[in-house]
Amino acid sequence: MNRKKPEVMEVDHKRLQDVADRARQSLAHQDAELIERVFESYEYVAGLIQEKNMSIGRLQKMLFGAKTEKTRQVVGNSDQADAEPNSGKSSEHTGDTGETESDKKRNGKPPPRGHGRNGADAYRGAEQIEIPHSLLHAGDPCLECGKGTLYQKLPRTVVRITGQAPLGARTYALERLRCGLCGAVFTAALPREAGREKYDARAGAMIGLLKYGSGLPFNRLQGLQGNLEIPLPASTQWDVVSTFAPLLNPAFEDLMREAAQGTILYNDDTTVKILTLMGERRIPFVDNPDRTGLFTSGVISTRDGRRIALFFSSHRHAGENLAEVLKQRAAELESPIQMCDALARNIPRELGTIVANCLAHARRQFVEIHDLFPAECGHVLEALKIVYKNDATARKEGLSSEARLELHQAHSQLAMTELKSWLHRQFDERLVEPNSTLGTAVNYLLRHWEKLTLFLHKAGAPLDNNVCERALKKAICHRKNSLFYRTQNGARIGDMFMSLIHTCELNQANPFDYLTELFRHPGEVAAHPERFLPWNYRQTIAELPAVA
Repeated sequence: MNRKKPEVMEVDHKRLQDVADRARQSLAHQDAELIERVFESYEYVAGLIQEKNMSIGRLQKMLFGAKTEKTRQVVGNSDQADAEPNSGKSSEHTGDTGETESDKKRNGKPPPRGHGRNGADAYRGAEQIEIPHSLLHAGDPCLECGKGTLYQKLPRTVVRITGQAPLGARTYALERLRCGLCGAVFTAALPREAGREKYDARAGAMIGLLKYGSGLPFNRLQGLQGNLEIPLPASTQWDVVSTFAPLLNPAFEDLMREAAQGTILYNDDTTVKILTLMGERRIPFVDNPDRTGLFTSGVISTRDGRRIALFFSSHRHAGENLAEVLKQRAAELESPIQMCDALARNIPRELGTIVANCLAHARRQFVEIHDLFPAECGHVLEALKIVYKNDATARKEGLSSEARLELHQAHSQLAMTELKSWLHRQFDERLVEPNSTLGTAVNYLLRHWEKLTLFLHKAGAPLDNNVCERALKKAICHRKNSLFYRTQNGARIGDMFMSLIHTCELNQANPFDYLTELFRHPGEVAAHPERFLPWNYRQTIAELPAVA
């Protein structure tokens, strides 16, 4: 039986007391006492919700996760054209419609989300095998008509997927011969392709990619490799990555220098555990010995259409780590735009930035309490929906920063001006209690209004910090699976791997191939790290002299 969803009501203490008094006059003593206790329980739970800034909907999201924060899902809007902060995600799975990919392209429809099919051109990392025709060649006469001449056409590509271990192995049985008279032993030479080291560059790249790119702990990879009868102990995996990690340092340092020149920088942080920096025997933080918190800061820099990801794990906050990056910024460049939430620790005090605050962060406060204040929160969410729809239009049309600014000023300015007036009216006319959860959300918007609406005044200013929050999921995934770093050196190694891997992902480069090439050319990388960045390393390698 489907029950109708009850309406959440706001009832003050006086009204409940009046009902309880009437119940004592009209009902039996036991029934009146029961009603009074129910009212007391209601007041107690409602008080907890207000004090802890917690709604039933928020509690459900904490326990089970939020499916979506789109306006139509929160307020029940049926509009289909809804571009929201998390519009890149979908909680719906679309089944097979029977149309091929070519049919969809021909019909002008994009492939459905979750369709699970990829064209042959998506398998760029696959081994390419060319199969010539067994009977015919270009220039031969046509077997069908006998008159035409055959010419070369694009090949038909067929994909076959095979299974393999993450790390493979070869064993070389070197034949040995022994003289029956003098006892001399002669052993066959190891072929050149076997290499000199037991673990080659590809092994180091794969272990690093699985651990720091996919969050696969060493012990799980040990179990997987053991099941495939190619053993790889967890301690050996650490030995491999710690041996190869110093070869990444030149590229990481140059990546940080490049990031410092960015026009827009996003930063945020999440917690991390580093055992040697925790507990009674911890190594104190030099700048502030009393600070015990540990953080992984994420910094995303945008420059010339490229995005660079950096991770730093230590006692430092996101703002302090950003300040270290910006120390390498060229003096002649103007101050960059910095996108972050409104926490003071995210701001680099030593170096000036043009600060923009995250609109999605402010919006989320209204999403979380919508079940308590549906009308008021719905009004705010509908106004912000206009802004995100306009921003989605700018992305879809590929507008420049200046053209995007003009679009927002023409089509978002009015909605935001009206919203600001509405927010002020809630306090001026005493429609909202300032200390309530709704009052807190309204006050947050008003207090940070200029920084939340920088996109209306500054070309290129982003709406939110979602790009950095998505990047930090790498660190969070590692924390959830591996729990902690043992030492500061281990955290530094993790930061370098994550930074290079995620930068590759942001620039559509193959992180496994990139790490492999860095490990194969340590001398060249150390001498010219600027030529071995994810967007130019392939060209650099192509220009290197061939090894005889």
